Amino acid sequence: MSEKILIIVSNATVIGPNDRKTGVFLDEVAHPYVEFDHAGYEIDFASITGEVPALDNLQAKDEPMNAEFLNGGGWKKMQNNRKLEDIDVTVYDAIFMPGGLAPMVDFPENPILKQVIKETYERNGIVGAVCHGPVSLLNVKLSDGTFLLMGKNISSFTSEEEENYAKADVPFDLQTALTNQGAIFHEATPWSSNSIVDGNLVTGQNPASAIAVGKNMIELLNASKLNLQD
Repeated sequence: MSEKILIIVSNATVIGPNDRKTGVFLDEVAHPYVEFDHAGYEIDFASITGEVPALDNLQAKDEPMNAEFLNGGGWKKMQNNRKLEDIDVTVYDAIFMPGGLAPMVDFPENPILKQVIKETYERNGIVGAVCHGPVSLLNVKLSDGTFLLMGKNISSFTSEEEENYAKADVPFDLQTALTNQGAIFHEATPWSSNSIVDGNLVTGQNPASAIAVGKNMIELLNASKLNLQD
């Protein structure tokens, strides 16, 4: 087994009518990365364009897991990411899409990303996303023509959380869009940890959920390894 995880990040740097600066939210990439790294998984990065992504929430750079990511090789890997369309995603056991507002710009419709998620999900690879990252699951159609989200238990950044964060900047309300494609949405208290597992799909509500998403993905990956050994 390859024991490899691909983290797919946004390249957007601004969002909304007022050109709000944005990027990948530091905690949401750093916390799962550190969990994956400590669990012994090989981690690579991809992005839509292959360019260096921006980071948001750098004011939290001294938080221990964020600092480990920034100083321990994770950020260097993320800067040296590869263009998604140039990667053979079939060699990865899991893909993970962190949030930040940036994915709301370049993740909703990108055809390469939609194909990667579809193929990973249908071969029973693990698909994970947190906060605004689940916007990547929008418009993913499976081989039978149905939306991947149809009937799936998921979470993401909620309408209530967005109301007090970036409602004026986002192009649409994420919770509403996910439920409109058939998702069964699970909402916890704003800003509390909440990660939902449905089969090989793992989602999380907000930055506080990033560690739980990483741990849930690792649990599924470990279970998959045990099944292969049986």
